[in-house]
Amino acid sequence: MRPGLLVAALLSASLLTLGAAPDGGAAPRPLPDRMAKTGGGSQLITAVAPDTGSTTGTVTWWDRTGGSEGRWVAAGSAPARFGSGGLTDGATRIQGTNTTPTGLYDLPYAFGIEAAPRGTAYRYRTVRQDSWWCQDNASRSYNRWSEPRPADCRAAEAEHLITYPAQYAHALVVGFNYDRPVRGRGAGIFLHVDGRGATAGCVSVPKEAMRRILRWAEPGERPHIAIGTAGGPTAITRY
Repeated sequence: MRPGLLVAALLSASLLTLGAAPDGGAAPRPLPDRMAKTGGGSQLITAVAPDTGSTTGTVTWWDRTGGSEGRWVAAGSAPARFGSGGLTDGATRIQGTNTTPTGLYDLPYAFGIEAAPRGTAYRYRTVRQDSWWCQDNASRSYNRWSEPRPADCRAAEAEHLITYPAQYAHALVVGFNYDRPVRGRGAGIFLHVDGRGATAGCVSVPKEAMRRILRWAEPGERPHIAIGTAGGPTAITRY
C-alpha cells in the first residue's frame, strides 16, 4: 500500500483543508500554531491523514524556536502509513480494530532490534529474544514491555518484538492508553518503520525517516505526537 499519485493528490487536498493559502494569499500559520494543544514542549510530531478511512498520510516533525512564545518550524517530513482500519478517536477506540488512535500523546521511550542511530538522546531499549509487548487484557502487564513474557500474558495476545525485524528496527512508544491503561482500549501503539503495507494501528514511516526522527528527538524538549485527520471530529487541530 505504498503512496502513489492518488495519495499525492489526497495529501495536497489535505494540506489545503488544514489551512494552506491559495496562490497569492498570505502564508498559513504552521500547523502546530493552529492546534488546541501541543504538549507544552518545544518539539512536536504531527501525523495527518486526509480522513478517517485513510491508511496513508504525512508525518512532520517540528521545533519551536525562541521559547514558549516562539515560532514552529518544520524540521522534516515523510510519507506515513496508518492502521488498515483507518483512524478513530483514541478516547473511544476498541482493541482489535486495526485503527490508529487520534489524539495527542507523549513518547515514553524508544526501542529497536537494531542499534540506536548515532546521536540518539532518547532512552533506547534494545529488543532481545525474550522481549514481548503484552496485549492480553487479563494480564497485569497489559500494554507493557515484558522480559520474559509473563505467565499471565498469553503468547497469542502479545507481540514477540524480535519477529518484526523491519517494523521494529527502530520505534518510539506512543503514550496511547499507557499511563493508566483501560482494558479493551488497545495496546502496543508505536511510531515505527514501514512494513509491507498499512499497520495494525500504529503510525509508520520509511526507515531513514525513523532514524532521522530518533536523532532529532530531545527528551528535555518534551516531544509529543499528535495524530489526526485533515478535518472533521478527529481533525488534528482539535488536539
